[in-house]
Formats: sequence, C-alpha cells, structure tokens
Amino acid sequence: MSHKQLIYCWQKWLLPILMPATVQIVVLTLGVLSILGSTAPMSHAQAIFTSRRIQEQQTPLKSTVLNATVYRSPDCNCCGGWIAHLKAEGFKITDFSTPDIETVKQKYNVPDNLSSCHTAIVNGYVIEGHVPADDIKRLLQEKPNVVGLSVPQMPVGTPGMEMGNRKDPFSVFSFDRNNSVAVFNKYSGES
Repeated sequence: MSHKQLIYCWQKWLLPILMPATVQIVVLTLGVLSILGSTAPMSHAQAIFTSRRIQEQQTPLKSTVLNATVYRSPDCNCCGGWIAHLKAEGFKITDFSTPDIETVKQKYNVPDNLSSCHTAIVNGYVIEGHVPADDIKRLLQEKPNVVGLSVPQMPVGTPGMEMGNRKDPFSVFSFDRNNSVAVFNKYSGES
C-alpha cells in the first residue's frame, strides 16, 4: 500500500470512526471533572464519599481529649476571652489564677522573647499567649518534636484580643528544648 493510499484510507475510513469516539471521551472526561470540581449541589453518593473522607481525616484528633490547663494572672481580662475561644472549640479547661505567672513560665521553659500574658499546657505541649485553637489542634495532629507554641505579646485580633474588625498581623511560633524558634503559622492583618 502506498503512502497516498494510507492517507486516503485514514481519511475515508478510520478518521470518521475514531474522531467521534475521541470527542465523546474528551467531552465525557471534561463533564465528569466539571461536576466533581463544581460548587453545584452534591448527589447523595458524592456527599457520603466526601463525608467519609472528612471523617477519616479528622478521626485522629476526635479521639484525642483536648485538655488545657491555663495559668493566668488574676488581673488579666483577655485571658478569659482566650479561654472562652478554646471552650468553643471543644477544649476542656482547668483554669488556675496565679499572681506569680513568671514562675510558671520559668517552670515550663518559655523563652523570654516569646512570653505573653498566660501559659497553658495542652496534652503535654506548652501554649503561650493567644494561640488560635486551630493551630493547637494542628500541633496535636502533627505531634512535632517541640516544647510548644507561642504568640508573643498580645496582638490585636487574636483570640481573646478582639477589637471590632481590627486585626494586626501576627505569627504563631514553635519552640523546642534548645530554644530554637520557627514560624508555625502566619496571619495577615486586616483593618
């Protein structure tokens, strides 16, 4: 068969058969992908599959009891706001008001440059300052080899430090036994 005859057979016989099938496969694939990636209401099967996948991702944390022992100054009002934030996120709180909060920070080796107004112990980790509950939950899921987390000072907009819509940018830091510090999470501020 010559080259011209092959081209003729391709155009006359094979192309009309293969082209519609190829188009159908492409259209079907795009349709399936657009359904899975859309914001349209889910089918019952999609909802069950998605629900199971979310439950599987959350199972390790659900089985973890979220106990927090909070040490705070009796004169500090913002600590109560942070405690309320943790309770709303499912933490069981033991609240100790102490006039000597500095001794607590020394006991748990909180670096001076990371200190804030209260210190908490959550499942063995030190939590210093207004650390968001989601970061604590992430810490408990990932279980990194650190002493704990800190939000130094008292940034406006952190849990317990709300002032209307104002939110200052802040970082959540992790620290280890050698006082090595790393950024665990960053939040951009909004005014």
